Amino acid sequence: MLSQIREKITGPVAWIFLGVIGASFVFVGVGFNASFLGSNYAAKVNGEEIPVAFFENQYRNFIAQNPQFATVGDSLRLQIRRELLDRTIREVLIDEYLRAKGFAVGDERVTEMIQQIPEFQTDGVFDMETYRSFLGLQGMTPTQFELEQRQRIREQQLSLAIGATALVSPAEYRRYLNLVAEQRVVTLVELTADMVDETIEVSEEEILAFYDENASLYQQPESADIEYILISRDTVAERVEITEAELAEYYEQEKSRYLQEEQRQARHILILTGDDEAAALEQAEALAARAKAGEPFEDLARSNSMDGGTASNGGDLGVLTRTQLPGELGAAIFAMEEGRIEGPIETEFGFHVVRLDRILEQGPLPLEQVRGDLLAELQDEEADGAFMALERTLSDALFDTPDMAAIAAAAELEVMTLAGFTRDGGGELGANQVAIDTVFDSRVLVDGEISDVVELDADSSAIFKVTQYNESRRLPLEDVRDQVDGAIRGRKADEMLAARADSIVEAVQTNGDLGEAAAAVGAEPSAPQLLTRDNQLADPSVVFSVFTSPKPTPAQPTTSRVRNQSGGYTVFSIDAVLPGRPESIPLNERDEGKLLLAQQSGVSDYAAFVEALVDSADIIIDEDVVVGEGLLQ
Repeated sequence: MLSQIREKITGPVAWIFLGVIGASFVFVGVGFNASFLGSNYAAKVNGEEIPVAFFENQYRNFIAQNPQFATVGDSLRLQIRRELLDRTIREVLIDEYLRAKGFAVGDERVTEMIQQIPEFQTDGVFDMETYRSFLGLQGMTPTQFELEQRQRIREQQLSLAIGATALVSPAEYRRYLNLVAEQRVVTLVELTADMVDETIEVSEEEILAFYDENASLYQQPESADIEYILISRDTVAERVEITEAELAEYYEQEKSRYLQEEQRQARHILILTGDDEAAALEQAEALAARAKAGEPFEDLARSNSMDGGTASNGGDLGVLTRTQLPGELGAAIFAMEEGRIEGPIETEFGFHVVRLDRILEQGPLPLEQVRGDLLAELQDEEADGAFMALERTLSDALFDTPDMAAIAAAAELEVMTLAGFTRDGGGELGANQVAIDTVFDSRVLVDGEISDVVELDADSSAIFKVTQYNESRRLPLEDVRDQVDGAIRGRKADEMLAARADSIVEAVQTNGDLGEAAAAVGAEPSAPQLLTRDNQLADPSVVFSVFTSPKPTPAQPTTSRVRNQSGGYTVFSIDAVLPGRPESIPLNERDEGKLLLAQQSGVSDYAAFVEALVDSADIIIDEDVVVGEGLLQ
């Protein structure tokens, strides 16, 4: 199968496909060829070069699949490039180690993995056409894809081999359980914004100062008002009409796909053998004689057949193929002539009297039985053709006129408008990166040209024209006054609540009375309560802070404060710590926890192993390449 895949699929590498098999941001299959990609390198690992062209391609692919990073600052972009190169270096070292140790993966294992990917299956079974389609859409070559999967399996084998050596001793696991099941007795004081809201005043001077100091917060981004003509495959499909003649012709072309075995429809009367085989045979013979003499077979079946599933239906066995009706009964039915009555026929169930009602010859299924499938296929084919023809019509019209209305009329489409389209997208176009790139291309944005026909996705294409460009500008104060006022009030409230929380903590550490300290700022402590690490009802920020704080001493509780998820502050006092009791945890949960702990330890061991490879490797990095090409573009 692997060779068939390799022969039939072509196309450049597409990173997005890696998400199909559950990986993110992973580089695999890095067997480099400097003569193919150029002699310059971004890094050299134990003498093996990572070519500049390969590194730049990795970076461009990452940006294409993560467009939110396309416009980040130089510092973050440099960090991304360093991370990409660092990960690629690790992949080279892992690959080098695996080759040296003879780790190998056969075609059979790779094939099995490919066949198990749900995206390649139809009704739960691997389908070559679906596989080809999916890879074609992602633009991936089979050689590259197979190489990546082979490398991935090898790395999994290495990771599992290292992880399998991780051990957790009983003493270590008991200490872990003690921590996991630990409980802490705490008293909480909640400080909320409504405690200070009425005391906050914001002056005009403060509003003006904040507005001036935070100009970047109140910017209207650059945008464009656009016209566009959209071709949607769904819209085109709605126009497609298939005539009966076209459907009949298509059926004649495709009916060989729907061949069926010879089928037969028969009725039977079953007499169970029971304890008296002779009596059963005699009864069956009598019924056969009556049927052959002209008595209605259906009536005889309803009155006498002991087959509870068919008797009420006049003994009808339905339409069956030979393989669906094995044994003596099937042999007899498929040897009879239409309309004949035979019997008794003995089977393991008893004696049968049979009448053959209909013979359906071997051949294609009738049109009516496959109409739905063929109609859908024909409509899809017609829609594909119409869609491509419409794209050609738009392209041709672009050469004839610079007028969007005339172009739309030539394709019998309409010109759509959208105001305020930004580099984040907008309107029905959403955040489609192709549309954003096209609109903000200098030829379209600055020169006022109509774009070429661009493919937005697999099912739609469009052309664009910018009617007005709106530069980024600072929003007037009056438009954002409420936002500025709210920001100042929020900052003041936070400062006031933080000060009150600090005063509570300081007072408790001085005299130890939480109630008095809370009352001094208008708050009230809660009743002491037990907190666990997995408490689902408590504020996660509070739980985290409580369990990462030092244990209290006999003379002094541990008191601190934390910003809670409600936007206020929580002061907590840890009064006591109760160690966990491992025996209180169900045995199955303890076993699962130990396995999980070992797995986590194995992951750490694997990471340490890779770091050891890095430490012992001879690595040369060309810093000019890392900060150079593509960084400031």
